[in-house]
Amino acid sequence: MAVRHRRDFLKATAAAMIAAPALWRRDARAARGRVVVIGGGAGGAAAARLLAAAGQGLEVTLVEPKSRYVTCFFSNLFIGGLRSLDSLTHGYETLTGRYGINHMRQVALAIDPAQRAVRLAGGEVLPWDRLIVAPGIDFQWDAIEGYGPDAARTMPHAWQAGEQTMLLRRQLEAMADGGTVLIAPPDMPYRCPTAPYERASLIAHYLKAAKPRSKILVLDAKNDFPLQDLFEEAWVRFYPGMIEVLPADFAGGVRAVDPAAMTVMAEGETFRVAVANVIPPQTAGRIAIQSGLADRRGWCPVDPVTFESTQQPGIHVIGDAALASPMPKAAYAAQKQAEICAAAILESLAGETAGAPVLGGACWSHVAPDHAVQERASFAVVDGALQRIELEISPTGESDSSRAASAAAGDAWYAGITAEIFG
Repeated sequence: MAVRHRRDFLKATAAAMIAAPALWRRDARAARGRVVVIGGGAGGAAAARLLAAAGQGLEVTLVEPKSRYVTCFFSNLFIGGLRSLDSLTHGYETLTGRYGINHMRQVALAIDPAQRAVRLAGGEVLPWDRLIVAPGIDFQWDAIEGYGPDAARTMPHAWQAGEQTMLLRRQLEAMADGGTVLIAPPDMPYRCPTAPYERASLIAHYLKAAKPRSKILVLDAKNDFPLQDLFEEAWVRFYPGMIEVLPADFAGGVRAVDPAAMTVMAEGETFRVAVANVIPPQTAGRIAIQSGLADRRGWCPVDPVTFESTQQPGIHVIGDAALASPMPKAAYAAQKQAEICAAAILESLAGETAGAPVLGGACWSHVAPDHAVQERASFAVVDGALQRIELEISPTGESDSSRAASAAAGDAWYAGITAEIFG
């Protein structure tokens, strides 16, 4: 694996953003059939659009109960006061109007692999020739004593964007100066590995301006975290003395919570806080678990060449629910998986065999306004397994102009990926 710092970083990232996937240069002459996509997030919506755009005569149905989708990626900028929630909210009108996708605003209750059908909450049964399951994440509600859906209304996880994101922001606005904000990241794997630490950075930015006597405590279930040197460098510079991290060996992570008392218990210590952002351990979305697509770890193993489930033939799993390590559970990964999955489905319906893909993308973490760090990686199938073959990360000690360029590249990526997915 090649590891490089910065070299041609922004140039390579920009090229990756505008490069047209090979899928759209392909003749989809024989791609007739019915494809049902469960889940309208970054992976599911992208796959539905790609298939509808490429497949002549292909019937594509998107099962997603929401009419508007709020991205979890970049939601930390809203929490930190740097973006509006509207800027993170996207509709499905382009998918239905321009591409003819049938948007079923219902919950998928069950999958019948034998009958190749999906049963919806309204009673409808959707037949499929190929099924894509992109349900995102669910939570292990029993992993932390006292923490469940009701507790999340007081101690928001804000790891599924929308109402929870708004709740966390309002709590930060309402807290008194001098209060403590506790962020409790889970152990790996979870959605967007760097996001808890970006969140700490951007909450610190808000508190520094509005409530400068306040503190942030990161009660981590891990001993180290992604891009730790870069985050800690930024915290010393921008938020000295404001952010404290308690690693697993020191405090043991969150053991229990009491929302009524606003207390969080670790091993041998109890913290009383003003705001508690408790992020519980995660699994694949419920429909994937119930349908036998997940293994005992709670994630869905897939063939890395096609993202077809290794548990259930004819069903593909993409996005955060997929067990595609070392690819992170991130929006760019979901979109790339959607491209590979859509191409594989078109090839399968045309009686062709998919080739081994090379997947690549980038992820940005904002540590202050107009100041971001980034990592860019490429992945390939080697000896039947997905492996990371290249990694580029921002170096410590980088200039302000480089960090500003990274932030601008991240903003451009967000605009580009959401336009590609939602129109």
